[in-house]
Amino acid sequence: MSSKTKSKIPTVKTIVSTIGSVAAAAVVIRSVARDYLPREFRNYLYLGVRNFINKFSTHLTMIINESEGFQDNEIYNATELYVAARMSSDIHLIKVTKTPNQNNIAVAIEVNEEFTDIFNGVNLYWSLVSKKTPHRHTRSQDGMNYSSRTDLRSFELTFHRDHKDMVLNEYLPFVLKEAEIKKQEHKTLKLFTVTTTSSYSRPSTWTSVNLDHPANFATLAMDDDMKENVMKDLDRFVERREYYRKVGKAWKRGYLLYGPPGTGKSSLIAAMANHLNFDIYDLELTDVKSNSELRTLLVATANRSILVVEDIDCSVKFHDREAAEAARALAQKKGKLLPGEEKNISQAASLISINFKGTQTLNYIDGLWSTCGDERIIIFTTNHKDKLDSALIRPGRMDVYIHMSYCTPCGFRQLVSNYLGINDHILFKQIEDLICEINVTPAEIAEQLLKNDNPDIVLDGLIEFFDVKRMKEEKEELATKDNEKNEKSG
Repeated sequence: MSSKTKSKIPTVKTIVSTIGSVAAAAVVIRSVARDYLPREFRNYLYLGVRNFINKFSTHLTMIINESEGFQDNEIYNATELYVAARMSSDIHLIKVTKTPNQNNIAVAIEVNEEFTDIFNGVNLYWSLVSKKTPHRHTRSQDGMNYSSRTDLRSFELTFHRDHKDMVLNEYLPFVLKEAEIKKQEHKTLKLFTVTTTSSYSRPSTWTSVNLDHPANFATLAMDDDMKENVMKDLDRFVERREYYRKVGKAWKRGYLLYGPPGTGKSSLIAAMANHLNFDIYDLELTDVKSNSELRTLLVATANRSILVVEDIDCSVKFHDREAAEAARALAQKKGKLLPGEEKNISQAASLISINFKGTQTLNYIDGLWSTCGDERIIIFTTNHKDKLDSALIRPGRMDVYIHMSYCTPCGFRQLVSNYLGINDHILFKQIEDLICEINVTPAEIAEQLLKNDNPDIVLDGLIEFFDVKRMKEEKEELATKDNEKNEKSG
């Protein structure tokens, strides 16, 4: 061993011994400080030491907590999705979950794991940390479920302090945007309905189930030109956020679907939801107790959703305004009633309530309340368009009118392709001629196609169905003419 090497040995021993002494002294000082120094003084001392160290640090750390009070932190939720989508093989611990209401397996970073991201050439370091806290009780939005938490999770984002403005103005907005895209890709569509309560102290709320309707535009029994126009209109709508802002209009679009029962209005709504990946809110106005409750429900609908009011002509009566005013005046004379007028008062209250709900619905379509949300589709359906009040269908409220008519030859071929898996048959021409003569709905044809798997048997049965329907219509026509003759002779 050379003399030079021998001279280094005491130096190494000295360094190790010094480190051990310093560590031991630190443990003693920490123990003494914890036992004898007041808590306030310890916190002040810790803060001073940390500030001293930070003066020499070139990095900045942002803390993104899981929640703020009882509200979820949108940035935290977006970060969780963003990091999960970009995690590399360097991460050794990940969390895998799937709830009964989810279609896909969810993957997320686990506590104490780190992830390095690069944005515009800048290294950004993410880590997920968890801190123990006293029990925190949280309640779900519908007020039915409670949960208890003993930890507070947060993401820590560390980067060079020179890039603070870039992170706030560019990187975090980028994370939010990417997370929204990821969320839509793995979104499980929901169908929301109103859950009513018997108590006025607890208002009605939206509750949801998974929407697993298979309808899509490829299998919809509609004319090809109409399907193409609807799809183009939907795609154009979702791409025009800035245009709507420029012209000063709420980012929404209204559709009125009208036609006989069984013509596919509900299937078209499901196809639109699947095409846009939008949730559906099915609103039954008769289930809503008051005007304020209706407003609360309407505002609570989420962005990127479809609000559906089916059979609007039966749910809202706008056209009896004069009768409503007369009924209101009658109700005000409650103390001076004649026998039998209690029934009229009850009818008056019902009529006034319906008109209030109709007015509130219109305000949501194009009034000030229509601006409380973005990217929303509003769909009204009716079997009798002629019964609708002009206040509902005036320009600016319903943007697109779609007539769901009886089945056409094009729709028939689509149904046969869906149900029987064939695109041509010797009986097609005869059936298409019958479709042009006799009004039949897609639902009636679909019912016949389900009766057998053999195309020959099914199509023969469909022809017989047309014959029976023609005979029934002829009998009804003769009966109508006989009634008219009897009325004239009487």
